[in-house]
Amino acid sequence: MPEVENIGDQFQAANKLPYMQWIFPNALENRDAMQRAWYTPTPLSPFPSQRPELDDPEDEDGLKQSVEYIESLIDDLVDRDIPPNRIVIGGFSQGCAVTLLAGLMSSRFAGKVAGVAGLMGYLPLADKIQRLRSEAGLAESVGDVPTFLARGKKDMLVPRRYLTIAQQKLIELGLKDTALEVHEYDGLGHTIHAPVIRDLCAWLEKIVPGLE
Repeated sequence: MPEVENIGDQFQAANKLPYMQWIFPNALENRDAMQRAWYTPTPLSPFPSQRPELDDPEDEDGLKQSVEYIESLIDDLVDRDIPPNRIVIGGFSQGCAVTLLAGLMSSRFAGKVAGVAGLMGYLPLADKIQRLRSEAGLAESVGDVPTFLARGKKDMLVPRRYLTIAQQKLIELGLKDTALEVHEYDGLGHTIHAPVIRDLCAWLEKIVPGLE
């Protein structure tokens, strides 16, 4: 499971799913962000913009480059005879954004991986997804790839409306209700704790069970 963002120690310390291999890549150096980042971030407002035309544009190029990087990680696994339907992609914060985008617009792996997990993040380029899918030669409907979304109710970095936007966009794109699992956590901010790990691992065990 390529888990986009550096939260590996928590999952490994929990000793969950020992049959599953975890991969925790680091973001590349981002000159605009002056640090490691999957893309140059833009502000996330708790309220819809009154003048969308004046908003800072999202870093579409940076996001696409990060999606290509995730594709390369999946390619490496496939080259080792791990089929896409045994691969789950997931991420936290910016990693969540890249993960959700990769799951929707990757020309090689959208609709083919075992699942997509987005933790404490949002769906970027939401209004452009259909165009990006069309450019990638993908069908209009995303189908039934299992998708896990999680958010802390006290997350001050990613307002709740972005969870709603992600849910609505996924359903609009044809994701079946039965394929979408959403969790919100009381008292949790922009971080990961034991209940998140528990719920994520239970979901993973359902979609990628151990081989006999």
